[in-house]
Amino acid sequence: MKISMNRREFITLLGGAAAAWPLAARAQQAAMPVIGFLDSRSPDAVAGRLRAFREGLKESGYVEGENVTILFRWAENQLDRLPELATDLVRRRVAVITSAAASSILAAKAATSTIPIVFVTGDDPVGIGLVTSLARPSGNLTGIGFFTTELAAKRLELVRELLPTVMRVAVLVNPANAATTEATLREVEPAARTMGLQIQVFNANTSREIDAAFESMGRERPDALFVATTPFLNARVVQLAQLATFHRLPAIYGLRE
Repeated sequence: MKISMNRREFITLLGGAAAAWPLAARAQQAAMPVIGFLDSRSPDAVAGRLRAFREGLKESGYVEGENVTILFRWAENQLDRLPELATDLVRRRVAVITSAAASSILAAKAATSTIPIVFVTGDDPVGIGLVTSLARPSGNLTGIGFFTTELAAKRLELVRELLPTVMRVAVLVNPANAATTEATLREVEPAARTMGLQIQVFNANTSREIDAAFESMGRERPDALFVATTPFLNARVVQLAQLATFHRLPAIYGLRE
């Protein structure tokens, strides 16, 4: 569901923010509008999305290095670094901060109540406290919510539909992303009980922990795998698909990638 801001408003926002800067700063080349890009992952994990992000800016008339600057801040999956990185962007007085996923968006929100924050999240923006309402976000945050966590129960139904004999389902989550993990399990656990399914939760916050989780699944022999939708797990799609294939484990994911 899209919330509030459209492309024209975004362009106006960038231009207006730049115009509000002191004349001395605007006289410098570095005074072109600056976008702060905050992410919990690494650049290689979101390479495709970065291309799309730059292409979207170009379609709106903004070309990096020509009339807009982008300051990237990557947490490299170390979520405890996000508050420091968000504060650094605020200190540099960027015109707008863009971020994805609850952990980085909440860090940006905690760092500023004045710089506009444009987000993309798979969680319920109201439910995790980003905005007060979908129709009227208020505050300095707006963006797009895909509600992937609310589709968790539906994905479990699809598993049952595709595999009518399934009884035991492994659920892989990323415990470092607490808000998304809690929301996912809040949807999956009652749905599993309704369908008469047994679920076993496996945690993974590093590539090695993913390997270890699949080793445990190899011993436990669940009938299927349900992968939660979090930035870290989304970035490990190749590893997950290869391991699921190796263990002959039917799996369902939140993203087509």
